[in-house]
Amino acid sequence: MSGLTVERMGVDSPAVTALLQRHFDLMRASSPEESCHVMQPDALLERDAALFAAREGAAVLGVGAIAVIGPEHGELKSMHTAAEARGRGVARHVLLALLAHARDIGLTRVSLETGTAEMFAPARTLYAAHGFTECPPFGAYREDPLSVFMTRTL
Repeated sequence: MSGLTVERMGVDSPAVTALLQRHFDLMRASSPEESCHVMQPDALLERDAALFAAREGAAVLGVGAIAVIGPEHGELKSMHTAAEARGRGVARHVLLALLAHARDIGLTRVSLETGTAEMFAPARTLYAAHGFTECPPFGAYREDPLSVFMTRTL
């Protein structure tokens, strides 16, 4: 994908905030509240999450974040590709940047929670292709028929 760059950014970018809000709105509309673990954009900063964005020119096409949740353990949060950019490898580029950042800060494990619905199938496939396997709930998560938990070592 020529012209695509992935860089660490903040929610002070209106384009990043807008894409994170689209993600939040979609997740809230797609899952019951008790099974929806999406974070408001500003809450990512409160958790000291590192936020990365994929850009093509001025357009933000994808976002993702990683938060440290324990000694040497990180959690992927708010992975989202703009609908108009799906199928172009954007999420893969963001994921690779997040995993590289995790290694750089000394994490040895990265985990995530995603949904079981068909709309989450491409995400589950992406994560599996990059070494994530299903695992029990981690951190404060609990078993939920609408959630899939995945993890991988680095």
